Amino acid sequence: MAAAFRKAAKSQQREHRERSQPGFRKHLGLLEKKKDYKLRADDYRKKQEYLRALRKKALEKNPDEFYYKMTRVKLQDGVHIIKETKEEVTPEQLRLMRTQDVKYIEMKRVAEAKKIERLKSELHLLDFQGKQQNKHVFFFDTKKEVEQFDVATHLQTAPELVDRVFNRPRIETLQKEKVKGVTNQTGLKRIAKERQKQYNCLTQRIEREKKLFVIAQKIQTRKDLMDKTQKVKVKKETVNSPAIYKFQSRRKR
Repeated sequence: MAAAFRKAAKSQQREHRERSQPGFRKHLGLLEKKKDYKLRADDYRKKQEYLRALRKKALEKNPDEFYYKMTRVKLQDGVHIIKETKEEVTPEQLRLMRTQDVKYIEMKRVAEAKKIERLKSELHLLDFQGKQQNKHVFFFDTKKEVEQFDVATHLQTAPELVDRVFNRPRIETLQKEKVKGVTNQTGLKRIAKERQKQYNCLTQRIEREKKLFVIAQKIQTRKDLMDKTQKVKVKKETVNSPAIYKFQSRRKR
């Protein structure tokens, strides 16, 4: 009964309002209320307690104590900096490993390998930039022959064709037979541009095939790790190679 009376009495009370900032103090901003002061005071006390705990931890610290975080943090100019870890998996590899199966990756890799073989058979890699340069050694009996040596004369070809590693006819052949194919400079430049484009495509396909091979190996390694056999990590995982584990040998029946 008393509680109901108090509620009824409060309903008739005048609403309490805190005063606002006086007009001559408007330039100072809003007037701080008690709830604002309480929030600010609690935040201040919380920060002071945190600083006090840090001071106590620093005073009680054992200089000979070891922390595991020391292995991946270094001190530089009095500031602790986390060491940069080597990237083990690229975002593209992670996306493929999460969304695709090892059979799909292997199928795509085999398709790329077939395309690479077909391109290699078409281009023959005669003037490929990444190919190792062959050496042609000439032997002479006297120093005079070495001083008078001329590559074009020795190979019996035109001086303009000496640097070519393919289609280098002799002078006799050029005199007897008519030159076949494109001879003007515009056509030769166009053919060279198309050949270079095919070489670039071949390089990209080789890189893609290598990446797919690495992804397939990483997926297979993760599947092998599901086995409950005792194992030890021998080599960490990198961008270009999967992790290597040594499994405990078990005798199978």
